[in-house]
Formats: sequence, structure tokens, C-alpha cells
Amino acid sequence: MQEIKIGPNQAGQRLDKFLHKYLPNATSSFLYKMLRKKNITLNGKKAEGKEILAVGDVVQSFFADETFLKFSGGIGGTVDVRATGSGDNTADPYSQYREAYNTLQGISVLYEDEQKVLLNKPAGVLTQKAKDTDLSLNEWLIGYLLATGSVTNEALATFKPSVCNRLDRNTSGIVICGKTLAGSQQLSEMIRTRKISKFYRTICVGKIRENALVEGYLYKDPRTNKVTVTGTPPAGVSNEKSTESSSIKTAYTPLQTNDAYTLLEVELITGKTHQIRAHLACIGHPLIGDFKYGDAKTNRDLKARFGLSYQLLHAYRVCFPDGTEIVAPYPEQFQIIENALI
Repeated sequence: MQEIKIGPNQAGQRLDKFLHKYLPNATSSFLYKMLRKKNITLNGKKAEGKEILAVGDVVQSFFADETFLKFSGGIGGTVDVRATGSGDNTADPYSQYREAYNTLQGISVLYEDEQKVLLNKPAGVLTQKAKDTDLSLNEWLIGYLLATGSVTNEALATFKPSVCNRLDRNTSGIVICGKTLAGSQQLSEMIRTRKISKFYRTICVGKIRENALVEGYLYKDPRTNKVTVTGTPPAGVSNEKSTESSSIKTAYTPLQTNDAYTLLEVELITGKTHQIRAHLACIGHPLIGDFKYGDAKTNRDLKARFGLSYQLLHAYRVCFPDGTEIVAPYPEQFQIIENALI
């Protein structure tokens, strides 16, 4: 018999949804059959699967050890899993988290409380995996929480902390992460409704003297992973809600400027792929180091001078509705280039 007591990170969801996480290798038909036959029970009673779980509920499964290991993938429940038979459980499902935590360099914790963690991501680190073999900030986060005791191996069977916003691989700065189910849901909703304000720092080509709010339409070509920004929807796109075109808004404030370059703070009012990079390039002020959207000669010169091989863009600060503001210090290379150019 295997038993799991429902905690805050499992509560609030349907039993059948929970069972799909708890027994990820089991089919829906198998799970419903086990519920009908009372091989899976809720609080000692027969259940249908549509029940909403509450903190303190107890889910029990009555499987042979080999059956449980087969359907759980070797990951047990959070309280009392007594499946200790001879099934093959030699693979460590948590090794990727420890490997990421020990391997990925330069990540730091800017802020942490019961619900969330804000991390400072260096350029060159993926926010989330692009393929199964990748190690990303998301795995580093779980490795960090395991190392500090904020989560346990068993708890990861049914809920995994995760990042709530993404940065391009070569964009540095603040990534907002949820530690708990409630925290992740709240953060995702605040990001969706734009209650969290996100500000970036960058150095762009040319002189900018005035604050501005620029608007346009962004079109993404999935074949090239490149976007185009126009003042009106691209030809053939009927409205801004099209899956091909999105209405975008970008606000910026010049902090320092000279004839050649400007240090900008950019507020990402809408958050679309490559928005800051493409929008500033569209108005004639591309980011330095941006070989996809920027000025080729400028970028070659700066690469030779500073070794800059990617866009100089840093997610510098975020502001929460309660007035909390978190700031991520500049990377060393950013500070060196700023001091030299402006």
C-alpha cells in the first residue's frame, strides 16, 4: 500500500489531475478503473476522480511494489510510501537538479520568501530547457531549493517549482520563480495582467534625448525565429489578435547619452519574443551586440574591442503591486562597456 497526505502544493486540484502527476506512466483508463475497484481511495472511501483535494486529505493506492514503481516512474509520495520491493529503481530522477545547481555558474538569489524566489540569471544560461539534455535555470532553481531544504524529493512527485517568466539565453537579469503552487499561480496571474512592472537596461546605437512610448505590431517568422516590427499589422493580418501578429508597447527613458550611444532603461509593457531588440532596431536604435537585429559594423567593432558576442540587455528591476522593488546588479561586462562608451 502507498499513501500520500495532501499538502498545500497538491490541494485545490481534482483528484484525477493529481493522480496523473502522482502516477505519470498510468493511462486515464487505468486510473479510473483503479478508482472504480477501490484500488485507489480518497480518505479511505471510493472516489470518482472529480473530487477537489483539500489539505489533509489522504490518497491511498493498493498496488504491488512492481506495479507502483512502473506507474510512478520510481517517484514516491510525500508522506508514507511503502513501496520498497524489488522493482528497478536505480535511476535517480533528481540528479539533473543537483547537476544544474553544481554546474551552472553565476546564478544568484536576489530575493526569497515563502512563495517566490527572484534569481539573477547570467547571459548564456537558458531559462528553460530547449531539449531534454539541457540544464537550465529551471533545474538550478529546483536544485537550490532541494539543497536548502525548501522542497523534498518526495514533494517533487506532484509539484515542481518553476520560473514564471522567461529571458532569452543571452539576456541577463531577473527571473521570477514560484516556490509553491499558490505562489506560482499568483505570480503568473500578476505577470499576465501586467501588475508586475519589468524594466531592462541596455546600450543602444545613436543619441536618444527624450522619454517615449512606442507602439507597433510584431510579427514572428517561426522558420527563422526572427520578428519584424511595423507601425500597422503586416499585410494579410486582419487584427492584432492574430496568432501571427501582436500589438506591442515599449517605453524607454534615456539615462546617459552621447553622439554615438545611449544608456536606456526600457519598460516592457507587453512581453513578446525579442520585443525590445526588434522594436528599438525598428526605430533606428538597435542594441549593441545584437547580431540578429543590430548594426553589423558596430557589432563587429565592439566584439573585437570587448568580446561582446550577444545583445547587451539586462533585466534590471521589477516592481510588485505592494511597492516591493527588486534590482539585479549589472554584469561585469555590462559595466565595463558602459564606462568605456558613455
